[in-house]
Amino acid sequence: MPQTPGDATGDDTGDGPGTPPAGDPAPGPADRPTGRVADGPRRMPPWLPRAFVLAGAVVMLFVAGLWLLERLRGLLLLLVASLFVSMAIEPAVNRLAARGMRRGLATGLVMLLLAAAAAAFTGVLGSLLITQTTHLVDGLPGYLDQVIDQINTAFGAHLSTSGLLARLPALTGTLSRHLTGLAGGVWGIGATAAGLLFQALGMLLFTFYLSAQGPQLRRTVCSVLPPARQRLVLRAWQIALDKTGGYIYSRALLALASTLAHYLALTLLGVPYALTLALWVGVVSQFIPTVGTYLAGAVPVLVALAAGPATALWTLLFIVAYQQFENYVLQPRITARTLDMHPAVAFALVLAGAAVLGPLGALLALPAGAGIQAFAGAYVHRYTVEDHPLTAPDPPRRRRRAR
Repeated sequence: MPQTPGDATGDDTGDGPGTPPAGDPAPGPADRPTGRVADGPRRMPPWLPRAFVLAGAVVMLFVAGLWLLERLRGLLLLLVASLFVSMAIEPAVNRLAARGMRRGLATGLVMLLLAAAAAAFTGVLGSLLITQTTHLVDGLPGYLDQVIDQINTAFGAHLSTSGLLARLPALTGTLSRHLTGLAGGVWGIGATAAGLLFQALGMLLFTFYLSAQGPQLRRTVCSVLPPARQRLVLRAWQIALDKTGGYIYSRALLALASTLAHYLALTLLGVPYALTLALWVGVVSQFIPTVGTYLAGAVPVLVALAAGPATALWTLLFIVAYQQFENYVLQPRITARTLDMHPAVAFALVLAGAAVLGPLGALLALPAGAGIQAFAGAYVHRYTVEDHPLTAPDPPRRRRRAR
């Protein structure tokens, strides 16, 4: 039957209006624009509010932790220092306890001996300082005349002691104003001294308990760990004890040897206060890292200038020669089993410890680094090194010459 052009019931291949192209589905109700999304507005996932709350709680806890660490920084440093001292004295406490002495009594005895040694060292240095200051004040007029004569001779000046004394009132007034300002801060100085005394007493208390109750502390820590972790923790603790105690005792032996050698040398050279200066050199050069050697050697040279330039020069030469002897002969033999560490690594550790914790960090850096090195050597697996020119050792002749 023929179809008219306006008939709406044409076949699928027709090109008339209202006829969809071939292959396209007929539009349905869902395909017609209605002015809104067919599925309705999308809702927030149920886990998103909880995620926001959890993230906010984590940030708040992190900020609170930083604030708490800043507030407790002094206490944490005090605990670290106490732990270091307790590890240093624990080998001696263990030896006394093994002979039947109670740990509390052994700890008190060791701490008393250390306090007596520190008090004796401070008293000897204090007497030296007072005596030297008294001699300086007594000889100040003579030193002033000598300095004025040398200036007049060298520069052609016409200075005199009376002219300098005429200007003394103005200098006295300036000094008085400075002293008045200093007196206003006496309360602050007293408060600082009281705080230091309180910290020292707290450190002694923590050190006593950490050493006297060391086994109980380790049992408490190990009681919350499985057996495999317990062995690992005890192994690390033993390495820390060995390295810290070995560091202190090796340094004490080196300080004793340095004190005896410098006492003999200073006595033969006629330097005054030989024993006090020898104690200063022995203790400061061994227990102050890096700069202790230079700080210890400068004081005997300055004191030796009172006896003459030649005496000061011989004192300096002996200090330098003994330092080389100690670095290449004594120290490698004494510290071979306690701090077998490369000098560059030791220097870097001291700088890092000083940057993090100041003087306390510089003191703790070496035994802590030695403990980490020993722990890594016990648990890190090492492989055979491939033969290569970059890894070849020194020739035998060169190695013997270096030794």
